[in-house]
Amino acid sequence: MNQVIFEKSIPGRSAYSLPACDVPARKTEDLIPNQMLRANVAELPELSEVDVLRHFVGLSQKNYGVLSGIYPLGSCTMKYNPIVNERVAGLDGFTGTHPSMDCPGNLRLMGELQAMLAEITGMDAVTLQPAAGSHGEMTGLMIMKAYHEKRGEPQRTKILVPDSAHGTNPASVTMAGLQTVQIKSDLSGNVDLDDLRAHIDGQLAGLMLTNPNTLGLFEVNIQEIAALIHAAGGLLYYDGANQNAICGITRPGDMGFDVIHLNLHKTFSTPHGGGGPGSGPVGVKQALVPFLPVPTVVYDDGSYRFGGDNPDSIGKVRSFYGNFAIMVRAYAYIRSMGAQGLKAVSENAVLNANYLMAGLRDFMKIEYDRTCMHEFVASGLPQKEQGVSTLDIAKRMLDYNVHPPTVYFPLIVREAMMFEPTETESKQTLDALVETMQTILTEAAENPELVKTAPHNRPVGRLDELKAARKPVLTWDQRTP
Repeated sequence: MNQVIFEKSIPGRSAYSLPACDVPARKTEDLIPNQMLRANVAELPELSEVDVLRHFVGLSQKNYGVLSGIYPLGSCTMKYNPIVNERVAGLDGFTGTHPSMDCPGNLRLMGELQAMLAEITGMDAVTLQPAAGSHGEMTGLMIMKAYHEKRGEPQRTKILVPDSAHGTNPASVTMAGLQTVQIKSDLSGNVDLDDLRAHIDGQLAGLMLTNPNTLGLFEVNIQEIAALIHAAGGLLYYDGANQNAICGITRPGDMGFDVIHLNLHKTFSTPHGGGGPGSGPVGVKQALVPFLPVPTVVYDDGSYRFGGDNPDSIGKVRSFYGNFAIMVRAYAYIRSMGAQGLKAVSENAVLNANYLMAGLRDFMKIEYDRTCMHEFVASGLPQKEQGVSTLDIAKRMLDYNVHPPTVYFPLIVREAMMFEPTETESKQTLDALVETMQTILTEAAENPELVKTAPHNRPVGRLDELKAARKPVLTWDQRTP
């Protein structure tokens, strides 16, 4: 029989001590059917409690998160999550409530959160059901589709999507049973109006747009774009991934958007990543309210309740009403920041991005060198032409204890590096990032092999990324004869 060899296991070592058994003896077969009994003793590691704790604490210290240092992950805002939000979400009254119970306090929180998000975005109503931003996209598109079908225009199945859009946009369009048509960007990084006009016809269902867009640039022609889409009978969808740049300054509803989804982890400081749970609320203008998922939280006769017996609803898109603990965190964040605080967040996010861009401009290629919003796109193309790729630069950043930004996205920028510092980073931290990037680019010019073989001081070196994606090793299991 093969023996499992565990890296830290010591024969005879134990992590527990049990008292003498005081349960009356019974035959094993009375408790566990014979067919479910093990034929051999389980092969488990032999470790003390201290060994186990040190092992897992050591693993946690190898992880990198926003509490470890700067995390400038453009297009996927990695905001600091204030601890007070976690404390509030952990209160017994919230954690001890079963989701099928119509608890008045929970309903009030959801109702007030809906109202706050509607006010912040300029929408008339909000649903909290969707479990993620991409889920919110699909929900919003299903609402748009139902709207056109109700109006007797089922042929409207074409959704225009800019070539700089988030990758989830065309995926969500397909999931909703609609058709994606790509629109070009102009030389300034905004929607090419001539190309937009060329694709507007009687099959138009709507346009999906992020403003500021995925290049971190504000769509200066947004009112003209909205007028063109509406005049053709279409709807304007707002991808709310970049809402962190405009809170308290401008509202999508005031720009002419009809539907919006929000990423609570990107704008309202709820946890991001790790497989969930998430939350992607969807807001709509009045004409689309009848199509919102049910149930909705409504205020009626002095209290909140579940309602929504609406025949035109697209139906339920999530079990219960959504991920409630995430809603609590977002509610706590909005209430603690207030209107002026949310505006200051966006102002500081934009200020930090422009400061960082100015610091990198002298030695990095800035693809669209104009005032950015909360993020901007640099390019490693000059280094690539000298044999050092953007991926190499990103890997070398790990050696300096800096998490790399998003790379190779948006797809319209060759060798893209997308920086988003967020509002909580200090001038000193941004200066240190600029210094790190300058050091790495100097290394790329003078000692390219050092950068091309990075990282050098991490627990794991350069991986075969293709093999890691297709044949991931998810467990440690070493067997010897």
